[in-house]
Order: sequence, then structure tokens, then C-alpha cells
Amino acid sequence: MSKDKFDFCIIGAGSGGLSVAAAAAQFGERVVLIEKGKMGGDCLNYGCVPSKALIAAGKHAHAFSTGVPFGIAAARPKIDFHKVHDHIHDVIAGIAPHDSVERFEGLGVKVIKAAARFRDAETVEAGGEVIKARRFVVATGSSPSAPPIPGLEEAGYLTNETVFDNTELPKQLIIIGGGPIGMELAQAHVRLGAKVTVLEAFDPLGKDDPDLTRVVLEHLKAEGVEILAQANVIKVLKTNTGISIDIEHDGAKRTVKGTHLLVAAGRNANVDDLNLAAAGIEYSRQGISVDDGLRTTNRNVYAIGDVAGGLQFTHVAAYHAGLVIRNALFRLPAKNRTDHIPWVTYTDPELAHVGLTEAEAKKQGHADINVLNWGFDENDRARAERKTDGVIKLVIGKKGRILGASIVGPNAGELIQSWSLAISSGLKIKAMIDQVVAYPTLAEVGRRAAITQYADLPSNPWIRRLIGVLKIFG
Repeated sequence: MSKDKFDFCIIGAGSGGLSVAAAAAQFGERVVLIEKGKMGGDCLNYGCVPSKALIAAGKHAHAFSTGVPFGIAAARPKIDFHKVHDHIHDVIAGIAPHDSVERFEGLGVKVIKAAARFRDAETVEAGGEVIKARRFVVATGSSPSAPPIPGLEEAGYLTNETVFDNTELPKQLIIIGGGPIGMELAQAHVRLGAKVTVLEAFDPLGKDDPDLTRVVLEHLKAEGVEILAQANVIKVLKTNTGISIDIEHDGAKRTVKGTHLLVAAGRNANVDDLNLAAAGIEYSRQGISVDDGLRTTNRNVYAIGDVAGGLQFTHVAAYHAGLVIRNALFRLPAKNRTDHIPWVTYTDPELAHVGLTEAEAKKQGHADINVLNWGFDENDRARAERKTDGVIKLVIGKKGRILGASIVGPNAGELIQSWSLAISSGLKIKAMIDQVVAYPTLAEVGRRAAITQYADLPSNPWIRRLIGVLKIFG
């Protein structure tokens, strides 16, 4: 049993929990970090890192067949999927020391590798130890959920927690779920030689602007991904050769067959077995209830990242960690906001967004919005690299206020960052026009779109009259 009362007890060693632990320890706080699974959490072991490593392998394979416009003959790559698997896990292993027990113990953090459970509002039990702390931070993340489809559990399926353990390429992969995870993994597997069918109950990539998602979906279909939108999955059967799924699609019943099934249809907050009720913490399957400062109904307990029930991104967990340190350590006001949080779908082309879409802006009552567009086909760098399918779409409010930005195209995930900064800092569209952008870069797409805010000035009769008056003075 611990004799000392800690300053911080952090439950969960994913991105958010590790960030709080490292920052607090470096300021001299007494910190205990509890993790029952792998250090680094979902992002390092099952999410962002392995998926991007797989996507990178897919891009290399795809390059073999797309060089003809550059004068490079197409070739069929030889895929060794066991080595693809090794590449993925080598990337994980290269990052793991940064998130390791050894590193955090070196920072002075006490690390307990066990499940945590609240005993009361001020006490947590883990690994046979009873821990008291001034502040608790619940950062347990989320886990993949499965829809209640008859036969699904009996048939067996992959999730993001198991798909990266494959050492053989799935020959015919069926994916239930057409969100970012499903679409990213669909394209990566097709590029590595699999046949892929995506079943989506609603609209694929439905959280993004449909004008932009259309570009992504056309590319995926052209590469061979079969996408069945508005598909109702009736039942799943295990067969001698793999998986058989009965669906309703376009008013007709049909059967989709494959060798493997991946479920990417949502996530649930990891709240089970924490005994949150004993600590006076309100929660649901969607997450722990928090206020604008990320405090739970127990004022000494914060919840951050996926388990807090909001946007489920690694960078959001890291952002939350900063807010907790600001509030709990320095007693400074810290209010969680989401308007400046970007998100990216790492398909090819990439799809990125921050702020409000055009539809959201109208729904929220923003009057007189101006929507600015500029295509990648009018960008010299995009033409040089023959990646011209894409567009930036800006939503501008009164007095030039930037309400939102959406980008589909090459490196959209990098290009969205300046727009996130602009919204976060309250910049107006003039600031984005005044910046000097290096030539030739894809970033010019954003500046050119911004300039169109004033596209009607040359034809404005008052402007022309002003110019005429000024001519009088020489």
C-alpha cells in the first residue's frame, strides 16, 4: 500500500495520460501512472501508428502502376505481406521507447501495470496498492464496438486491435463501416493486392462535406474498392472459405462473400470495471460526463481523450492533457473548445477539415456566409506532380471571420494546419491573404482561395471611381 499521497494519479497510458504524466513530473509533482495494457495505448499499438505504416506500404505498391504519365513504365509489385507486417511492427517498436515504463520511471513517475478501480471519491486501487491523490485523471480511451448483427460474434471478425497482426494478405476483405478507419484500411489493402468490399449503413465518410468526400470515394472506386452505401447488414455466416454476409442494398437482397471480415463501425468509451459510481462520477457508454474544464462530477477527477466522450483523436487527447496541466497545476482557467480541432482521413487523396462546414454554418444561423473554393488543378506544384484532383473550400463569416476550412487533395493533412491556427487565433481571411507563400507549393491553394474573398473588387464601380479620383493627383 502506498504511504505517500500523490499529486496526480493518472489512469491510462495512452497519448493523453502520458502527456499529463510527463508534464506533471517535469514540474516536480509526485505522479503515479496506472496502465493495465500496453504503454502508448491505442494510437501507438493499434491505431494511428500501425495504420499509417500500412498506408505507407500501400502507397509504395501503388506507385509501381502509376508512373506512366511521368514516362515510367507500369510494373506489378511483388508483395511480401509478412514483411509488410514486420514493417508495421518495426515502426511501432521504434516509437515504443518514448512511451515506455523505463522512460517514465526515469522521469520520476511511479508506474503500476495493472487495472485500476476507484474505491471511493479519493482512492484508487491497482495491483494490490491503494492510492490516494490530490487529482485524478481518467485517460482510458476507447475500444472498437461491434453492431448487434446476428451471427457476427459466432463468425468472428477483425478490428483495428487485431488486423495489424495479419501476416498474410486477406484475399477478399469485407469491411463493415465506411468511416475514416474503414476507408483508410480499404484503400491500403486494395493497393497491396486484396479485393475489398465496404458496407456502410449510411453515407461513407458522412461527417465530412459531401462535395469533398465525393473526390475520395471516386478515387477508391477507381482503385477497385467496392463501396455499398446505405447497406443494411442482415446476418453474418461463417463458411468453409471464410465469411458470407446477407445484406439489403438498393431495395434488393444480396450476399457478399469474403475470406476476412473487419468491423470498423464505431467505438465505446473504456469505462467498465473502473467503479466510477463509487467515486461519484457520472458516465455512460459514450463516455464520462465532463464540464468545459474537463472536470467530472467529482471535482478532483478529470477525464480526457476518448473517454471524455467528444472527438476521438490522438491530438485531442494531447490537447486535453495541456488543459488539465494548465488548470490543475497552475490553477489557470482552461476551457475545452472544438472549433479549432482539425481532423484528417489519410486516404489518397487526403481529406481534412477544421471548424464548420457550409451546412453547419447555415444551420447555426450564420448569415451572409461566403464560400470560397480553389482547385488543385490550378496549382503549379500539383500539376508538376500530376495530383490535381482536389479542392479547398473555405467558409467565411461576417467581417472576414474564418468559420471553417475543408481540403481534399494531396497533403491535405499538412495544409489544414494553417487554417486550424487561423481559427484558433481568431484571424480573419485578410491575414491568410497577406501571408507570403513559397512557390511552387501546394499551400498556394489556400492563399488563392482566400484572395477570391475580394474577387468582385475590380468590377466594383465605387472602387473604379476612387481610382479615377486618385489619378487626378498624379
